[in-house]
Amino acid sequence: MTTDLNNAVFTAAELDYLGTQRLGRLVTLGRDGAPQVRPVGFRVSAGVIHIGGYDLAATQKFRNIDRDPRAAFLVDDLASVEPWQVRGVEVRGTGQAIPATDGVEAVIRIHPWRIITWGLDNGGRPSARRIDPAATG
Repeated sequence: MTTDLNNAVFTAAELDYLGTQRLGRLVTLGRDGAPQVRPVGFRVSAGVIHIGGYDLAATQKFRNIDRDPRAAFLVDDLASVEPWQVRGVEVRGTGQAIPATDGVEAVIRIHPWRIITWGLDNGGRPSARRIDPAATG
């Protein structure tokens, strides 16, 4: 069932690309509305971005998501310099700050509502699409 949900949200090219990357950048909104950008480790499961980390519940990003769930997540890299080829996935969505419980570590989940990609498929051209909220639970 996880594969079906991933496929309902992410394309095969996006899943392949995200599966090769280990580091992304999470953008949250601070109390004053200013964006905060932090590098984070992540994984994709059931059409959702899962972000963990050391003592996550004590971080500003966790508090930001708990207060204001709007978030963006970006993974990009330089596939080659000759020829110049950039690629990436930007996810805009709604975050959940889930505290640790019963031995399970705290996590931030990003439920996508818009995905923008470049350099992956569609002939390398940028593409963008909205995601049905029901697809990510």
